[in-house]
Amino acid sequence: MEMKTNPQAGKLAEAASLVNVPRLVTAYFSNRPDPAVPAQRVAFGTSGHRGSAFDNSFNEWHVLAISQAICDYRKQQGIDGPLFLGIDTHALSEPAFASALEVLAANGVDVMLADRDEYTPTPAISHAILVYNRDRLAGLADGIVITPSHNPPDSGGFKYNPPNGGPADKDITGRIEAHANVLLESSLKGVKRTSLEQARRAATTHRHDFINTYVADLGNVLDMEAIRGADIRMGVDPLGGAGVHYWGPIAERYGLNLTVVNEAVDPTFRFMTVDWDGQIRMDPSSSHAMQSLIGLKERFDIAFACDPDHDRHGIVTKNAGLLPPNHYLAVAIDYLFQHRPGWRQDAAVGKTVVSSQMIDRVAAKLGRTLYEVPVGFKWFVDGLHDGSLGFGGEESAGASFVRMDGSVWTTDKDGIIPALLSAEITARMGRDPGEIYLDLAREFGDPVYDRIEAPATPAQKRKLARLSPQQVLSAELAGEKIQSILTQAPGNGAPLGGLKVVAESGWFAARPSGTENIYKIYAESFRGMDHLHRIQEEAQTIVSAALAAPPQ
Repeated sequence: MEMKTNPQAGKLAEAASLVNVPRLVTAYFSNRPDPAVPAQRVAFGTSGHRGSAFDNSFNEWHVLAISQAICDYRKQQGIDGPLFLGIDTHALSEPAFASALEVLAANGVDVMLADRDEYTPTPAISHAILVYNRDRLAGLADGIVITPSHNPPDSGGFKYNPPNGGPADKDITGRIEAHANVLLESSLKGVKRTSLEQARRAATTHRHDFINTYVADLGNVLDMEAIRGADIRMGVDPLGGAGVHYWGPIAERYGLNLTVVNEAVDPTFRFMTVDWDGQIRMDPSSSHAMQSLIGLKERFDIAFACDPDHDRHGIVTKNAGLLPPNHYLAVAIDYLFQHRPGWRQDAAVGKTVVSSQMIDRVAAKLGRTLYEVPVGFKWFVDGLHDGSLGFGGEESAGASFVRMDGSVWTTDKDGIIPALLSAEITARMGRDPGEIYLDLAREFGDPVYDRIEAPATPAQKRKLARLSPQQVLSAELAGEKIQSILTQAPGNGAPLGGLKVVAESGWFAARPSGTENIYKIYAESFRGMDHLHRIQEEAQTIVSAALAAPPQ
């Protein structure tokens, strides 16, 4: 189960490994998915439907079917306000945008497209939906983001955000997915469609200034004056993503000393250093993928990056280099809850079940309730919306938080505000987040954390998702008494789709991947690497035994 690091990891991608974009786009338009093959059906994971045109898991038919299913869902729900539509910089996003617009226009949906066909970050869509819907009871807006997030360049993705502005929950995606698959099975009978030219000219197709609407509002969620006043030298790498043209206006509007170190947009992402497995993956939490920015750390007081749809962040400091996401989440929470007097006194700290226990310890010190939920940002939507959560964060570097006055900012992950928050922290505290984390580690212990993956068949994944506490036969974990075995999240009681085993100074969680035929084991120890390895070994033994057991 050890993940072997590819010898190319951290080096620039070789020309021969780059995706052939013309071939990929041709496959999108010419290949037909076979709905009898499970891998070629519409399937919504934690962040929408994702796949590649090369293996018939993300083609024109998928997008036409999903778009029609969304139109039909809107009708059933009486959602008749505008739909905000945005895309990232992946090669398949542009053709998928064309397919979606043809269906949306044919269905008479008022669509809001970015001015000058700009790329649009996920948070800008969430922000636009929420700003439009504020104080409205009818004619509510929703949105579609066409992105596979940080996935490799041959990937496509399609995500629906309902009027609450966040990622659609399982009830909604289940309905859209089922209806889309019926449309696929009937060779798209029931899909309304017009030509792209007519769709662009339709009276229902409008333009929206996503960039300036989002940028002009940032001063209500961050202390931009503190950043400007301290003249913090910032570097940002948009990793060729949808926010590439947002950073210039941010710097200009707020008078910031901010340098965009790479303005290139290239659907092959040839400027990326490859990830641990040799794949190009625009993951700002991976030190392999972030080598270019890490190499520039001496030039800046703080540097940061975001993934292609700008819903994840990576923070680089002079001394610590790239901060592990868990470290930065802990620092951000520690800072925000002490520097946001306008937040509700009972606003809780939201974390996913696989995020660091350092967050639990920080929340306890702050006297704040910890709201621990299953994997998936959708679990934070309601709390961020009503202000009962001040912050929601995931170990995979996705987070958002409320405005200065405690009202909602976005209900989807926002990579831009945690990135800029690192500069606010540095300005207000006189030290960067890497230095502040060392203080937290001295106070609470210095945990080590890791995630490992192993192959799993769809049948094994189903088994893993249904594990029960009774299947853990051991009373100890790495020499410590097991304190709890969870199959439901402590915060909201929702099923984890796996299990979490907790002892005094360490824990592990095991869950199947929502998008790939693998399972993941997350583990953490406050007693060092040897203890962590023991936890991981025992976790694998427990999971293997459970997978091998006959069905209950």
